[in-house]
Amino acid sequence: MKEPDDQDTDGGRSERSKSSGSQSRASSQYASRSATKEDDRILEDVTDETLTAGEGSYLGDDDSYGEDLERSSNSLQDDRESTGEFRHLETPGSAEEEAELKIKTISQSFFYDYMELVSIPYVSPNSGIPLELLILVHSFGYDCNKRANLQLLDSNTIMYIAGNQLILLNLKTKEQIYLRSSSGTGIGAIGVHTDKTYFAVAEKGVSPKIIIYEYPSLRPYRILRDGTDLVYAYVDFNYSGTLLASVGGNPDHTLTIWNWREEQPILRTKAFSQEVFKVTFNPEEDAQLTTAGSGHIKFWEMAVTFTGLKLQGSLGRFGKTTTSDIEGYMELPDGKVLSGTEWGNMLVWEAGLIKVELCRVKSKPCHQGPINQIMLDEGEVITIGSDGWVRIWDFETIDTADVIDETGLLEIEPINELHVDKNVKLYSMIKMNDAGNNFWLAQDSNGAIWKLDLSFSNITQDPECLFSFHSGAIKAVAVSPLTYLMATTALDCAIRIYDFASCTPLAHVKFNQGGTALAWVPRVGGYDSGFLYHCEFPPCDKSSDITEKKDEPLDFRFLEDTEDNPIHTITFSLNHDMMFCGLQDGAIRIYILSPNDSSLKTLENYWHFNVHDNNYGCVNSISTSFDDRFLVTTGADSNIFVFSIFSIFELRKTFRAKVPSPRLGIETEPTPGDIEDPKAYSIENARRKREHDRLMKEVEEIKSKKREELKALRNQFQKLLEMNEELPKHMQFKRTDFEIDSKIRAEINRRTAFKIQQLEKELAWEKEKHQLGLRKLQNRFHDSLEGDIIVVHAIQSDHKVSSYRLVKPSKYSKSRRISQFDRRTSKMERFEKEGTGRKDSQKETGGNNSIQEESMIEKGKEFRPKTLSQIMVDNQIEKTRKLILKAERAQHKIQQRKKEWEELYKSKPADDYEDPKDVQAIKEAQLYMGDFNLKTAPDYKIPEHMRINAAKKEEELGQLDSMTHSKKMHFNKSILSLRDLKVAVIEEIQCLVQELKSIQAILHESKHIPIPEIPQMYPEEVPEKRFYYDEDTLFAFKHKHKENESEKAPQTEQTGSISFSGGFLKLSSGKDGDMTTRGSLSKSARASTFGLDIPKFLEFEKADPTDVELEIMKRNEIKHMYMQQYLANRIKELIVTFDAELRLLRHQKLKLDTQMKLSDLNHVTLFQEMLLLKNFEKQENILQERVTSLDKEEQEMQWRINETLKEMEEKKNEITRLQDQEKALYAGFQTAIGENNKFANFLMKVLKKKIKRVKKKEVEGDADEDEESDESSEEESSLESTEDESGSEDEVFDDSICPTNCDVGLFELALQLREKRLDLEEALVEEKKILDNLRKEYDALSRKVKIVGTNLNAAEEALEAYQREKQQQLNEILVVVPLKLHQIEHVVFGEIPSDLSGTLVFSNGSLERLQNRIVQLQEENSKQQKLNREWRERRKQLIREKREIAKSIKKMEETVRDLMLSKFGRVIDLAALQTLSVNTTLEELKIKKLRKELLNTKEMKKWEEKIAQVWWELMMKTKEHTKKLHQMNDLCIEKKKLDSQLNTLQNQQGNAFQGPRKADIVAKAKVTELIQLQAERIVALKEEIALLHRKDGFALPPIQPPQAKR
Repeated sequence: MKEPDDQDTDGGRSERSKSSGSQSRASSQYASRSATKEDDRILEDVTDETLTAGEGSYLGDDDSYGEDLERSSNSLQDDRESTGEFRHLETPGSAEEEAELKIKTISQSFFYDYMELVSIPYVSPNSGIPLELLILVHSFGYDCNKRANLQLLDSNTIMYIAGNQLILLNLKTKEQIYLRSSSGTGIGAIGVHTDKTYFAVAEKGVSPKIIIYEYPSLRPYRILRDGTDLVYAYVDFNYSGTLLASVGGNPDHTLTIWNWREEQPILRTKAFSQEVFKVTFNPEEDAQLTTAGSGHIKFWEMAVTFTGLKLQGSLGRFGKTTTSDIEGYMELPDGKVLSGTEWGNMLVWEAGLIKVELCRVKSKPCHQGPINQIMLDEGEVITIGSDGWVRIWDFETIDTADVIDETGLLEIEPINELHVDKNVKLYSMIKMNDAGNNFWLAQDSNGAIWKLDLSFSNITQDPECLFSFHSGAIKAVAVSPLTYLMATTALDCAIRIYDFASCTPLAHVKFNQGGTALAWVPRVGGYDSGFLYHCEFPPCDKSSDITEKKDEPLDFRFLEDTEDNPIHTITFSLNHDMMFCGLQDGAIRIYILSPNDSSLKTLENYWHFNVHDNNYGCVNSISTSFDDRFLVTTGADSNIFVFSIFSIFELRKTFRAKVPSPRLGIETEPTPGDIEDPKAYSIENARRKREHDRLMKEVEEIKSKKREELKALRNQFQKLLEMNEELPKHMQFKRTDFEIDSKIRAEINRRTAFKIQQLEKELAWEKEKHQLGLRKLQNRFHDSLEGDIIVVHAIQSDHKVSSYRLVKPSKYSKSRRISQFDRRTSKMERFEKEGTGRKDSQKETGGNNSIQEESMIEKGKEFRPKTLSQIMVDNQIEKTRKLILKAERAQHKIQQRKKEWEELYKSKPADDYEDPKDVQAIKEAQLYMGDFNLKTAPDYKIPEHMRINAAKKEEELGQLDSMTHSKKMHFNKSILSLRDLKVAVIEEIQCLVQELKSIQAILHESKHIPIPEIPQMYPEEVPEKRFYYDEDTLFAFKHKHKENESEKAPQTEQTGSISFSGGFLKLSSGKDGDMTTRGSLSKSARASTFGLDIPKFLEFEKADPTDVELEIMKRNEIKHMYMQQYLANRIKELIVTFDAELRLLRHQKLKLDTQMKLSDLNHVTLFQEMLLLKNFEKQENILQERVTSLDKEEQEMQWRINETLKEMEEKKNEITRLQDQEKALYAGFQTAIGENNKFANFLMKVLKKKIKRVKKKEVEGDADEDEESDESSEEESSLESTEDESGSEDEVFDDSICPTNCDVGLFELALQLREKRLDLEEALVEEKKILDNLRKEYDALSRKVKIVGTNLNAAEEALEAYQREKQQQLNEILVVVPLKLHQIEHVVFGEIPSDLSGTLVFSNGSLERLQNRIVQLQEENSKQQKLNREWRERRKQLIREKREIAKSIKKMEETVRDLMLSKFGRVIDLAALQTLSVNTTLEELKIKKLRKELLNTKEMKKWEEKIAQVWWELMMKTKEHTKKLHQMNDLCIEKKKLDSQLNTLQNQQGNAFQGPRKADIVAKAKVTELIQLQAERIVALKEEIALLHRKDGFALPPIQPPQAKR
C-alpha cells in the first residue's frame, strides 16, 4: 500500500510530523460531526499552516511566493464568503455589482497539503488509542455498478472509487495507491483532465467538495466548494481543459460550470427535476453541453445576453417515440446528438427533436438492452451495451441519416462488432494510450475489467479479462484458522478465495445460486440498533431440555451514536482485547476491551472510521486473521478491504508509557563553547549519532547473547534429536512433536517470506531487465531455429559430420488452402454422413417395425373367419390385381423397348461427329509437336497454361522451401540417430572396460593387454546443453563477470571472455558430458565390486594348491584370457562400426550439400522472379480485368442477339399463323355460301370491302395523330383504290342493306367475318412492325458485337504484349545451371568456344526423345494410313448391310400390316391393345358396387329387425286402444241410460217449472261439449290406428281437449 505522502523526501518528514499533530487536534474536532466547523478548520489550516509547509516542501526559497500565498488565502476567504452569490449568477444583476466583484487569481504553483485535507478516524478523547490502529493494506473489491467508475491516467495506471477511497492501480505491477476522501462520507464521481495531468474527485456529504489533484505528484491542486447539496453525480472537463462541469444528485440536481483553476463557479442552474446521469461538453464547441438521465435529455448553451452570461437549456422532445432513460450519448461535430435508448436503438437529435431512430435490418435493435456509452474514435462510432457487444458504426451513415418513411426508423448495419463474453454487461469503456494499437479498457457491471482489441484485423487479440471481482453486495467472508486465506461469497453465485498476505486472488468458483453465508470457523454474535445484548446459552447437561429457549437477554450495553446507524456485524480478536464492529453506513468501529471483561462493561473508548460507501456500503461481514495481524471487511458496495492491525502489545506499551525525569547534576555542568568547524556534527546530529551508537552497541550485545543462547539451545536440541533416534521406533517422537508453538515457526516463515518478497521487489527491475534482454536474444537468434548445428566426431579418425542449421519454414512454405475436391473429409462431415446413415437406418428399422406391426395385425385378421361376401370381394380384387399386373408388365416392357431405341438413336453419331480423343490428340500435337519456340523470340506467344503470376511463383517458392526443409529435417534426424548411437556405444564401451578391468585384476600383469580409451562426447555434439545451467554455473559466470569488469585492457577482456566460454563449456560438460546412465554406472559398480572381492577371496588360501586346483586355475586363466581378448575385439568392433556409419552419412551429406546449394541458387532465382512478377502484377490485373469485362459484355450481347433471333422466329411463326387464319376464313365463307349462289359475288364483296375503322383509343397530341395518319395512309390508299376499281357497281353497292331474296344469315355471317378479317389484318400489321423493330435491334446488336469483339481482340493483344514484355524481363534474370565438361557438346572446329552466351541449354534426354519421336511419328503415319484404308472398306460394307436390312424391315412391316387387316380389319396400335387389356376404373367401380351391396344387405337386415320391433309395439298399442274403446262403449251406454233418466225426470218436473233452468242449460252444454270431444278423440284414434297399420305411417300426437289447450 502507498499513500501520496510516501513520495516525499526526508525534508518532508517534519511536515508529516506537523501533520500528525494536526491530526490529533482534528480528532477532537471530528467528534462534533459539524460540517461547518470542519470547513472552517480546513480553511484555517490552509491559510495558516499548510501554505507554509507547502512553501518549504515544494517551492524552495521563492521570495515572491509569500505574496502569492497571501493573495490565494484571501481569495479563498472571498470565495468562501461569496459562494451564496455564485449560486444565483444567472439572476439579472446590475453592472455596478459586477464591477464591484473582484476576482482574485490563485498562483499556478499553489498546492494544498493532502494530510490536512484527508479525513482521519475518530478516537475517543483521552483514550490514548492511536490513529493508525488500522492501516489499509489492500482492496480486493470493485464497485462495478457505479457509473463511469473506471478512468485512465496513463498507459499503466487506472483509477476507480472504492468506498471512501480512491484507488490508483498499476496494471503491470498490480500495485495500489490510495487517496482517502476529505469528508469521510464517500466519493460521488471522478473525472480526468484531457491531458491526463489532473483529475477531479467529487465527494459526498453536506456541501461536498470537488478536489482537483495533480498527476503524478497526487498533490491537491484546487478545491471547488458549494456545487451541490449532498452528492455529485458526474464531472467532466471540456476539451481544452479550462472548464469543469459538475452535476449534483438528489435532491437539487444542480448543474455548475467552474473555472476550476481559480476555484470559481461561472454558471449554475438546476439541471432537471429527476435524476441526471451524465453531463459532458461538446468537443467541438465548449459553449454547448448535454445532460441526460432518467426519462430525459437536455441540450445546454452558454449564451451571452444583455444581463450577462447564461445557461440556456432545451429539453429533448421524444414525440411519438417512447420516453426512455438515456445512459449513453455523443455530440456530433455539427451540433446533433446521438443517444441510446433502453430498448437498444439509437436516436439522432437535432434542434431538440428526434430526427431519426436507427435500428438494424428487419427492425432489430442495435443492442439487446440499453446502450450505456457512445463514442467517436477515428471517424467511427462505437457503442457498448448491456448485452456484452461492442459495435462499430459508420460515422457518415449516422451523420447523414434521415427519415425515409412514416415509422421514423432507418435500418443500418455495423461495420464491425465484438462479443466480449457470456454474462458480460458492459457499462463504460476508455481507450488506452498505446501507440500503434487500438486497445480499450471496459467496465463490466457483472464484476470484471476487460482489455479489448478493437483493431479488427487478422492479428486482433481476443478479449482479456484483466481483473475479476464480485458484483453486487458481498454477503459473507470467512478467514482460514491456519493461514492468511479468506473466502467471500455474494449473490453473484460466486465464491472467491484470496491470499490477503500477498494481496493475491487465488481462485473463484461459480454456482447456480448466490450465497448469503459462509463459514470457515463458526462464530456467534447478537446486536441491535444502539444496544449490545448479552444472551445465555442453554446448559450442556444431558438432563437439560435442549428445546427450552431463553430469548430474553440477561444484560445490554448502550453504544454511542448507533441509534440511526445500527451495527450489522461484530467480531472479536483472539485474545478478546478488541471488539470490531461493522456499521450500516460502511464505518468500522473498534472497542478496546479491558482484560477479563467478558461482560463488556468497559465499552467507552473506541476508534471509528468510515471505510465503505456511506449510502449503500453497509458492512456485511468483518473478520480477523488467525494471528490478529489483519482485519478483513466486506460491504454491500462490492468492496473488500484488508487492514493491518496495530499490535496490541505496542498499544499496551503506549498506555503505560511515562515521561522520564530529568538527569541529576545538570545544573553544575559547564556551558559548552561554540563549535567553529564546519565539518563537525551539530548538537542534534551529535546527539543522534551518540544515540545511534548506543543503540547499536546495545543491539549487538543483545544479539551476541541471543546467539549464545541459541547456540546452547541448538546443541541441546541436537542432543535430544540424537537421543530420540537411539530409542526404539515405536518410542520415537515425530519431528513435529518437538515444536512448542507452531506460531513461532509460522512467524519466522512469514518474516522470511516477507524478506524474500522485499528482495524480489528490489531486484524486480534488474530481473525484468535481464529477462527482457535474454528474451530478445532468444527471439532474435534462438526461437527462429528448429535445430542447431550438431557435429558428430568419429572415434578413431578425424572425420566428422554436421547437421544443418535448420530455420523455421518461411511464410512461402505454408501450405495452400486445400480445395474442395482434394481435401480430406473432416470429422464433422464424417459425423454428418454417419449421422444421416444412422438416421436412414433408424428410419428403415422404424419402417420395418411398422411393417411388422401391420403384418401382425393382418395375421390377426387372417385368423378370423371370413364371410361369403368378403370371399367374393377378395376374389374380385385378386382377379383385378392380376389383370392390372399383367398390363403393367406389358407397359413396362414397351417402355423399356422404347428407351432402348432412344438410347440407340442417341448413340448414333452425327455426320460431322468427331471423336473427342482425336480432337484432344490433335490439339496436343499442335501444341507439343516438337515446335520448341524460344522464349526470347519476339513472336513468342505464351500459352494459357504456361502463364505465371506472383501467386504461382510464391507457391513454387513455398514448395521448394518445404522440400528443402523436409530433406534437411530428415538428414538432421539421421545425425541425431548417429549421436544417440555414439552415446549407446560409449555406454557399452564403459561397461566393457569395467568388465575388462575386473578380468585383468585376476590375470597376471604379464598377460594384460592395453585397455582401450573410453571415447568422450564433445561439447559441439550436444549444443543444447549450452542453454542449461545450474547454481555452480551461475556462480562461475558471476565470478568471471567480475574478473572481466576488473580488467581494463580490451585484450585481457577478450582473452577473459574466451577463457570464460571454455570454462563454461567445461562446467556444463563436466557434469553432463560423460552421458553415462544409471544402468551403466550400476553395471560398472557391480563389476568393480566383483573385481575387488576376488583378491580378498584368494588371500585366505595360504597352502600349496593341489593338481586339481592347478588345473582349475589354468582353465580359469585361459577363460579369462579369452574373455579379455573378446572384450577388446568387441570394443574395437563397436568403434569401427560407428566410424563406418559416420563415413556413410558423411558421403550422403556431401551429396545433399550439392543439392542444397542448387536449391539455394534456385531459391534466389525464384525470389527474383517473384519480385519481378509483383511489379507486373498490378498492370496485369488491370488488363486481365478489362479482357474479362469485354468478354463478359460480348457474351451478354451474344445472348441478347440469340434472344432477338428467337423472338424474330416467333414473330414469323405468328405472322404465318395469322395468314393461315385469314385463308381459312375465306375458305370457310366460300363453303358456307355454297355453289350456284347468285349472291356469291355480292357477299364476297361485302366480306372483302375495306372500311376505315374507328380507333379504339383516342390519340393525344397532334404529333401522334400525324404519325397515325402516316401509318394508315397506305391502307387508305389501298381502300380507295379498291373502291375505285369496283367501277359502276359502286353506285348501286350498299353493304348496309341485305338484298331481296338474299339469305339474311349469310349476310350477317359476311359482316361478322369481315370484322374478323379486319382484326386479323390489324394484328398482321402490328406483328410486322414488331418484326421490323426486332430486325433493327438485331442489326444494332450485331454492330455492337463487332465493336466489342474488336475491343476484346485489342485488349487480348495488349495483354499478350504485356505478357511478352514480362517474359522478356524474366528472360533477363540470370539462372545458374551447373554443367560438367562432358555435358557440353557444342563444338566448333573441334574445340569448345570461349563464348557460350549464344548457346541453348538442352538436355541429352530431350534431344534423344525428339529424335525417337521422329521415327515414332513416321511409324504412326504408316499405321494411320493403313487404318484409314481398312475403315473405308468397312464403311462400304456397312452401307451395303444397311440397305439389305432396310429392305427386310420394309418387307416385315408389309407382312404385319396384312396380318392386322386380316385379323382386325384395320391397322391398330399393338402397344395400346396390350395396355387396354383391363379397365382399372371399371374394375374398381365393380368392387365398390359389390361392397356397397354387402353393406346395404347388412343395413336392410338391421331395418327388418327394427320393423319387427315396431310391429310388436304396434300390436301392444292396438290391444291397449281396444281396451279403451270397450271402456268408451260402456261409458256411452251408461250415458244413454242417464239421458233417459234425465228426460223422465224433466218430463215429470217440467210441469212445475216454466222454461228451462239456467243450471240445466249449463250442464247440458258441458255434456254436449264432452260428447263432441269424445267423438273427436274416437275419430283421431281411428286415424292413428289406420296410420299404424301402414308400413311407413307416421302417428300424430293425440288431439288435446280445449281445456288442456287453454
